[in-house]
Amino acid sequence: MTFRQISFYISACFALVVFGILLFFLQEWKRAAMAGAVFFVVSYLIISTILEKTINDRIHNLYKLITNLKLGKDLKEALGPYRPENPIAEAEQEVSAWANQKISEIGRLKDQAKFRKEFLSNTLHEFKTPLFAVQGYIESLQDGMLEDDPAMAMNFLTKASRNIDRLSYLINDLDEIGKLESGAVVLNIERFDINDLINDTIEYLEDRSSTANIKLKMANKTTQQIFVKADKKKIQQVLINLVENSIKYGKSGGTTTIRTSPLFEQILVEVTDNGHGIEEKNLARVFERFYRTDKSRSRDIGGSGLGLSIVKHIVEAHQQSVHVRSTEGIGTTFSFTLQKAKTAAG
Repeated sequence: MTFRQISFYISACFALVVFGILLFFLQEWKRAAMAGAVFFVVSYLIISTILEKTINDRIHNLYKLITNLKLGKDLKEALGPYRPENPIAEAEQEVSAWANQKISEIGRLKDQAKFRKEFLSNTLHEFKTPLFAVQGYIESLQDGMLEDDPAMAMNFLTKASRNIDRLSYLINDLDEIGKLESGAVVLNIERFDINDLINDTIEYLEDRSSTANIKLKMANKTTQQIFVKADKKKIQQVLINLVENSIKYGKSGGTTTIRTSPLFEQILVEVTDNGHGIEEKNLARVFERFYRTDKSRSRDIGGSGLGLSIVKHIVEAHQQSVHVRSTEGIGTTFSFTLQKAKTAAG
């Protein structure tokens, strides 16, 4: 209800009361009606003016304050003065929308605080494990193992070297994710043949897969070129991380297959293994930093625990999507899309 409507109803009530009193005392209908009409007009003007000055202006100032806080001073000034017809209703809507926005922001801040806490805890844990291991090996060597048992000393040095490598991977991967999230990494978009890049990746990881007794192959063996537009080095990093992940968690004697498929304006790339698979409850979290579905086995395998998170950041930096599907005991498929490029150059 607007202030004019409120003023009208209040004045009408007063006018009816005055009309009834005058009619009772004067016993003359016309004079009482005229006096009631005059009283209605005067009271309406007085009441509407009072409401306008004492309440409406204050609510209008409150509305301007809310608008100022929501939009910012510069933007508000750019919009110019605005006087709503019904400031009470609009102020109520603004406050309600603002409250909901703040509740949502508080929820996001709580989630971010929880994420930062978990991330810090996981980061410290990931650093402490290899660091303490190296410290233990060095202390054993300092206690005279080099002279007492040279063979065991070399074994300890080898293990210390592996843990230092793990620390190095962790630092490099954390730096990579930080750059991707901050936008410091500028993508070098170019046109290249994705099939050719997949073959290069298979050759690069062939020794590692042979050691794990896992076969790498490309599903669509063809000489046909499939061109995409992306950062070639970053996409190779995505492929390497996904194939390495399939090797780490695959079964001995298993196979990792890479497949490309056209999807309208995109190319779908799938990396499929017939390994142990991932429980359904864990699928939504596999791209989280340091998240491991099998922590004890993952520690033995090594790595930073950031490979899949880096994959997600790189693919999303290309404004594309990455997905995972898996069945326990059958295998896992990671898939991502790339923008298709024209077959002919130019």
